[in-house]
Amino acid sequence: PVFATAIIAGTMAAKNTHTLIPFCHPLMIESCKLKIRVTSPQDISIECTVAVTGKTGVEMEALTGASVAALTIYDMCKGVSHDMVIGDTCLMTKSGGKSDYVSPDRVRDL
Repeated sequence: PVFATAIIAGTMAAKNTHTLIPFCHPLMIESCKLKIRVTSPQDISIECTVAVTGKTGVEMEALTGASVAALTIYDMCKGVSHDMVIGDTCLMTKSGGKSDYVSPDRVRDL
């Protein structure tokens, strides 16, 4: 139930980014998908993909969704240990808005 709850929280956060971050405007999000994977016995990876139709980017919504999902996992697991660390949060790819973007790390993976 921890990952399922984190997915719900991340989706809710992505849809409400405009209420959390000044100057982000409300968007009609058409898709918000979160993938949470266990990458090692002590590490997980959270990927949030957001889509809209229009001329705006949704990177803030995706970053917010992933961040809140990570915070939710921390909150639900802190009773077991406070030694958890939320690591790097970064934009991997973006299309739409003013410009497209692919992170240098992601280029190597493509």
